[in-house]
This record gives sequence, structure tokens and C-alpha cells, in this order.
Amino acid sequence: MMTVTYAAGSAIYVNMTNRCPCACTFCLRHHKDHVFQSDSLWLEREPTVREVCDSIDAWELTRYSEIVFCGYGEPTERLYDLLKVAEHIRSKSDIKIRINTNGLADLIWGEPTAPKLEGLIDSVSISLNATNKEDYFQVVRPKFGIGSYDAMLNFAKACTEYVPSVVMTVVDVVTSKEEQELCRRICESVGATLRIRPYVAD
Repeated sequence: MMTVTYAAGSAIYVNMTNRCPCACTFCLRHHKDHVFQSDSLWLEREPTVREVCDSIDAWELTRYSEIVFCGYGEPTERLYDLLKVAEHIRSKSDIKIRINTNGLADLIWGEPTAPKLEGLIDSVSISLNATNKEDYFQVVRPKFGIGSYDAMLNFAKACTEYVPSVVMTVVDVVTSKEEQELCRRICESVGATLRIRPYVAD
């Protein structure tokens, strides 16, 4: 049985795809198949929009503070399906909706994607993880090449126009204190907030 949704803390997480255009050096996918207390997040196939909505409907949403699109793949690989699911959630609840993303949706789809989030998504959390495009390319290893870093920053800046909360994250094992401060300045330059998150191997 596929794990399409699972709970952790006060959030419900939605796992829609295992596809991802990156191969981050610190990614949990390299050595495990689950996070928190979930079952395996590797999908035997991608669930349909209806299956995702049905899985979400099985939860008592009033017991949770947010729904997060974040699984073992990049959620925006299925952006248009994600938005259909978000519309379904909006039709029945005012629960907060967040996307955890690598910020490369524009490169995945070949078009500006931030405007599509307006009115549906409350928060976007974007992986920054480096202070320059060269280090980013070495750590994140995106299939789109060295230009991915600038595309990610442009996506973050665009999101600030359409999404109430835009956060950019770095993993504490990837960056030094000095680099973290540089990351903070980068976030400020695009109008986002920095969050330094601990690397959790288990």
C-alpha cells in the first residue's frame, strides 16, 4: 500500500511523486526510504489526483495546523496536479497549505510558475543551501546545470508577490556560520526569510 499522506507533529504531509531534478549530497533518499514514523515513501506509481484527495479526506483536518506537499520527490514535478489538490483542500477547509520545494519549478515547466500559487498556497519553503551557483551545483547537483541557482532565486523572489510566506532553508551540515550569514543576506535581498534546519539522518 502506498504512503500518499502521513502525519508528523501538527502537519499532514502529502507524497505525490518520487521524481526530482536534483541529487543533493545530503538527501535522505540515498540511504533510507522513510522519514519520521512513516512507512516507505517510495511510490510504486504516482497516485491520481482523486487518490490524493481521498487520502487527505481521511484525516480529521481540524486536528492539524497545515498540509505540506513534501514527499520523496520534488512536489512541483506535479505542479498542476498539486494545484488541483490544493483547490480541493480549499473547498473544504481553511487549513494552511505549504509546499517544500527545491525552487526549480520554472525550469521543470519552462514557464513562470509562482503566479499559479496565488490564492491556493499559504507558504513556500525553498531549499537554498549555498551562497553561490558553483557551490550550489556541487551540493544540489541539479540536472538543469549551473544556471539552476539563479533560477531558484528568481522563483523565490517571484513567490513573494503571490504567496504570503516565503522561507528559504539551509541544512546546518552544509554551511558554516559565515555562509549562513551570507544566506541570510541573500534571503533578505529577495524578500524571503531564512531558516537553518538541522540535518536529521533518522
